[in-house]
Amino acid sequence: MRFLASLSLVASLCAGAVSAQGFTTLKGHGGPVMGLATAPSGQVASVSFDNSAALWQDRQPLWLEGHDAAVTAVAFAGAGRLVTGSDDFTVRLWEPDGGVRLLGTHRGKVRGLAISPDGRSVASASWDGSVGIWPLVGGAGRSLKVGSGVNDVAFGPEGSLFAATMDGGVLRFDAEPGTAPRPLVQQGFGVNRLIVDARAGWLAYGAVDGATRIIDMESGAPIADFTLDRRPILAMAYHASTRQLAVGDGHGYIMMIDTGSDGNGWRIARDFRATRQGPVWALAFSPDGNTIWAGGLDDVVYGWPVALMNEFDPAMGQERTFLRPADSMPNGERQFMRKCSICHALTGGESRKAGPSLHGLFGRRAGTLPGYRYSPVLQGSDIIWNDDTIDALFDLGPDHYIPGSKMPMQRITTAEDRKDLVGFLKHATQPEK
Repeated sequence: MRFLASLSLVASLCAGAVSAQGFTTLKGHGGPVMGLATAPSGQVASVSFDNSAALWQDRQPLWLEGHDAAVTAVAFAGAGRLVTGSDDFTVRLWEPDGGVRLLGTHRGKVRGLAISPDGRSVASASWDGSVGIWPLVGGAGRSLKVGSGVNDVAFGPEGSLFAATMDGGVLRFDAEPGTAPRPLVQQGFGVNRLIVDARAGWLAYGAVDGATRIIDMESGAPIADFTLDRRPILAMAYHASTRQLAVGDGHGYIMMIDTGSDGNGWRIARDFRATRQGPVWALAFSPDGNTIWAGGLDDVVYGWPVALMNEFDPAMGQERTFLRPADSMPNGERQFMRKCSICHALTGGESRKAGPSLHGLFGRRAGTLPGYRYSPVLQGSDIIWNDDTIDALFDLGPDHYIPGSKMPMQRITTAEDRKDLVGFLKHATQPEK
């Protein structure tokens, strides 16, 4: 298991910050960027489909590796302390001295994290229909039952907690033990993201249908509506000092909402197309509010100076080869780009992707590539990769062909498409002679 490179490097990261005076890119991940966070020092943390988190210093990553699936949520919990949540159902705490601790385990994927105002606990939102509350200083965690899958969570005033659900609800849990959650919103489409300003008394939410709305956190009464014809809303970030609310959507736009810093009340200050193709999945402000960091399908984190955003051309959506026009590729390559390229490289050598390299695949026994941490079910497997086994993998789907493997559930139902994929892989993965 690749882990923290050195304790001294971790310590130096805690004191430093990524320079972000102009347009900036942070490159190194092996898959799409799923979550972002910034520390008061300016340090950026990113998490990715490549199963890892990264702490960035002068554009150099320090890798935090231990999750067994995509890492989807991240939050700073004090100087040099990072909390991550993953598709492997776990919530982990990474210490500045190089230690890592399992805080808790859900029964479904983790989709959101929030640090309590006193810094003593973290809340996690999970698709298992619950919110977990995990102490950061030791002790047992507890679970708040929601029912529907939970996409995001946020702390409010006086110990209150808000949850965004897959069935379109925003629920408020008050501090009193045993109190049933109080519904504030039921809007029919899943709510993906929440932002709470406890001092101002409002809550912002973004939903699958494109709804971007602001409500009173006590009564649920509407305050403002910035819903546009773009869906879904996938990311939100808030900078309280400058009162900027950033919203990222599936069409690749970042909308900047002024929540009243200039005395004019709620308004759209900027509406910037950040991607040529693909969604905006993650957003975070720099501590001074002058830079907005964004992540999406690319293996790259992008940072724009907020004041100059509209002066830039879209930068995201150019790093992924599968974003080429589909009709420009033979069918076998197209199937690989759609089904395999996010997780697997075709070339030999080290790869930061979530799955093992496919270089030299044919004739190789499953679970035997040196240096890759396979799931237990593949250790000692008798599967040999060839035309028939690769065809069966995508005909049945990994969850049926190799139950318990880390491969995501997917199928290629057409025999001709599977045949074309096998033909492409046989050529593209062949070692050079």
